[in-house]
Amino acid sequence: MSAGESSGSVVRRILLGSQLRRLRESRGVTREAAGYSIRASESKISRMELGRVSFKARDVEDLLTLYGVTDEAERDSLLGLAREANVAGWWHSYGDVLPGWFQTYVGLEGAASLIRIFEVQFVHGLLQTEAYAHAVVSRGMRGASPAEIDRRVALRLERQKALVSERAPTFHAVLDEAALRRPYGEREVMRAQLRHLIDMSERPNITLQVIPFSHGGHAGESGSFTMLRFPESDLSDIVYLEQLTSALYLDKPEEVAQYEKAMATLAQDSPGTDESRDLLRGLLQLM
Repeated sequence: MSAGESSGSVVRRILLGSQLRRLRESRGVTREAAGYSIRASESKISRMELGRVSFKARDVEDLLTLYGVTDEAERDSLLGLAREANVAGWWHSYGDVLPGWFQTYVGLEGAASLIRIFEVQFVHGLLQTEAYAHAVVSRGMRGASPAEIDRRVALRLERQKALVSERAPTFHAVLDEAALRRPYGEREVMRAQLRHLIDMSERPNITLQVIPFSHGGHAGESGSFTMLRFPESDLSDIVYLEQLTSALYLDKPEEVAQYEKAMATLAQDSPGTDESRDLLRGLLQLM
C-alpha cells in the first residue's frame, strides 16, 4: 500500500464523519439518540463525526437506517467509504513512539495537496536533516532512550518522502530567522541544515521564505501553525496547532480565514525566495 493510499484513509474518515453528521442533523436526531441506536455514547458519535475513530460497518448501517437513508446506491457508497477509512496508515507501525493525537495529523499531512507553515522555534520537521532532527528530538525528549529517539527521527524522515514523491504537495514555508539561528547540534549540523534548506528551496513544489529580525514584529506573533488543503472539494481547509500534550484542529471558516490572512501577511512581509536564499547563504557564512 502506498503512503498516499494510507494517508487518504484519514481524509475518508473525516469525509464520512461529516456526511453522517449532516444526515443526523437533517433528520433532527440528537447525538445521544444516535449513540443509543448503536449501543454507544454521545461522545462516541461526536468522535465519529469528527473522523477521530474508525468505523464499524454495522454501526454505519444502523446509523444510515436511523437517518432514513434507504437508497441502496447511497448506502453502498457510504459503506464503501467506511471500509476505505479503516485502512491502517503506514505510520501505525510507529505507534510505540507516536502519540495518538499526532496520528491524525500525520495522515492529514500525507493527504494534503497544499501545506503552508509558519515556524519560529526551529526548522519545520519536513525540512530537517537527519542530524538536525536527532538534535531536536534529543533536546525535546530528555531521558528518552537512544532507540526511541532513533524511531522518532525515522518517522520524521519517512514523512519527508512526500515532498519529493511523484504526487508531492505544494509546500510553502515561512521561517522566522530565530528558527535558523537557534543552534541544535554542533556547528556542522547547523551548516548542513542551512545547505539543505537552500537545496530544498530550489524544488519546484517548495516555496521557502525567511522573515528577518530586521522586519521587527510580524503577523505570526501567536506562534507556529500549519495549514492543510486537500484535493477533495468537500473537505475544508484545516489549521493545525500543536501543543505540548495535544493539538487543535480548526476548520471553522471564520477561524481558518484569520490564519489565511496571517499567512498572506507573513508571505508579503518576508523577502522573496531568491532573497531568502541569499539570507540563508549569509547565515551559512557566519557559522
